[in-house]
Amino acid sequence: MVSSESLSGSAAPQPKKYGVTNPLSLAGPTEADLQRNAELEKFLRESELYESEEETSRREEVLQQLDEIVKLWVKQLTLQRGYPDQMVEDANAIIVTFGSYRLGVHGPGADIDTLCVGPSYVNREEDFFILLHDILAEMEEVRELQPVPDAHVPVMKFKFQGISIDLLYASVNLLVVPEDFDISDQSVLYNVDEPTVRSLNGCRVADQILKLVPNAKHFRTTLRCLKFWAKRRGVYSNVTGFLGGVNWALLAARICQLYPNAIPSMLVSRFFRVYTQWRWPNPVMLCPIEEDELGFLVWDPRKNPKDRTHHMPIITPAYPCMNSSYNVSPSTLRVMMDQFQIGNKICEDVELNKAQWPALFEHYFFFEAYKNYLQVEIVAADNDDLLAWKGWVESRLRQLTLKIERDTNGVLQCHPYPHEFVDMSKPCPHYAFFMGLQRQKGVKVQEGQQFDIRGTVDEFKQDVRMYSYWRPGMDIYVSHVRRKQIPAYVFPDGHKRPRQSRNTTQHTPEKDAKGCSSPEEKHSKRKQENETVDVQSDKLGKRASLSPQIIGSVSPASVSSWSGGSSQIIIRQESLEEVKTAGLQNRRSDEKSTGDIVEQKPCLPE
Repeated sequence: MVSSESLSGSAAPQPKKYGVTNPLSLAGPTEADLQRNAELEKFLRESELYESEEETSRREEVLQQLDEIVKLWVKQLTLQRGYPDQMVEDANAIIVTFGSYRLGVHGPGADIDTLCVGPSYVNREEDFFILLHDILAEMEEVRELQPVPDAHVPVMKFKFQGISIDLLYASVNLLVVPEDFDISDQSVLYNVDEPTVRSLNGCRVADQILKLVPNAKHFRTTLRCLKFWAKRRGVYSNVTGFLGGVNWALLAARICQLYPNAIPSMLVSRFFRVYTQWRWPNPVMLCPIEEDELGFLVWDPRKNPKDRTHHMPIITPAYPCMNSSYNVSPSTLRVMMDQFQIGNKICEDVELNKAQWPALFEHYFFFEAYKNYLQVEIVAADNDDLLAWKGWVESRLRQLTLKIERDTNGVLQCHPYPHEFVDMSKPCPHYAFFMGLQRQKGVKVQEGQQFDIRGTVDEFKQDVRMYSYWRPGMDIYVSHVRRKQIPAYVFPDGHKRPRQSRNTTQHTPEKDAKGCSSPEEKHSKRKQENETVDVQSDKLGKRASLSPQIIGSVSPASVSSWSGGSSQIIIRQESLEEVKTAGLQNRRSDEKSTGDIVEQKPCLPE
């Protein structure tokens, strides 16, 4: 009997379905696409996005040494706790990778996301964050050791022989962890807590992504390109409310599913085409969401009210399926959608031979995009304290964005910049963060309307003050600064671009014994007058000086209470020309979904 498939002229087999919908297009590349793809890959190589063989070898050596360290650590713990000799001999822990390294898209200098899998009797709170921490702290190869036990996914950050490591820990329900431990097996989730599930899921998600894309090579090149774009455009950071590595990987993987025969140059263009039209909060999913008898919560806005508040759901493909982008706020979603629009326009121009690929990756001029900014400065007694303090404050900055949105009913929008800055002229250990502020476009407000965010900042200070590991010297100052007041050290060449430079006199406050201005000294030099911006003329009103206005200090060691000095901010609508200069564009409002877990299929041309 001859099968129908073997008959000439029989119907073509149905294309393989990737993801939760059929592909949008099965078209492959044209000659022009192949040419653009060659140009794109050439640009990526010239941008030094691929590490050398020497650095690859160094990473492998570091991972091997780290694996030996955790094995010895577990054996010592097993011996100290009086277990039988055979159990001490069999005691084991392993190091596995996840994130960009596991996906094969890491570049030079990138950190390595690692997970230590240990037996059930070795815990995270004491054994990992205290005993293993102390072992690492004594090693000459280890620098900048920073434990973050209170994070959503508890982590230890450090540099090992100059290579940045993010190390998680998962205690699984086994007395002995085998060397060939299969982390993708769902049984690893038996009898473990939620932080352990989140720690394990990094590896499980990476494996699932690679299984669910039609062409892993094309996926890797596309993702490498998009991560580079996101970093250049200032939207690569999960902690500040944008997207991190796994989020970009999931978005890129979905485009690969929708265009299974496309090559990277096509996939990059389709990425911007699809996501400029995506109707958030419809979720992006690589596979259906499945529930399991293990009983862990999965993302489901029909059942979980908290899930209905998510603005940009990007769902992980491994059980328990979670929203990987829960940090996104209305403000950061607006910024990303603006950037998608810009990327889409450039890709259209590239396809019409009106632009070249480097135009897509131009740096975003954040400090020219807004008239008003918040400057958050942190200081500490030494570099070790500053590293810990920075990790905590950085994790709380997103809350400041959310609180400002809440207290102004969304009218005042925030754009947190996902990079920290250092003023090399200051001798004390410190960092500075910045947020752009503007009114929501299209919202009518009274001329001269003020946004008084003093209470919001006070609440933020109370949150930061809750840091469990606070040490004397840790302090934070929040300032409202205008564009002309932005300090020179934030610019790459130490000064603003010529067209933005203005003749302003920088105020230099007195310094304390450590070389840093104390809050009291700064405040004593200020007049009790508001800083204002006229909504129509944008002329500066009378003010005390051009230096930032200090709103407050949150250090528990602060003994003086600040009074006077308004922190009211008047934001004007940026002109269209200014928005274009900064690379921002308006977009239409997104409609809310009904909460069904059904991914929208975009109505797009092939």
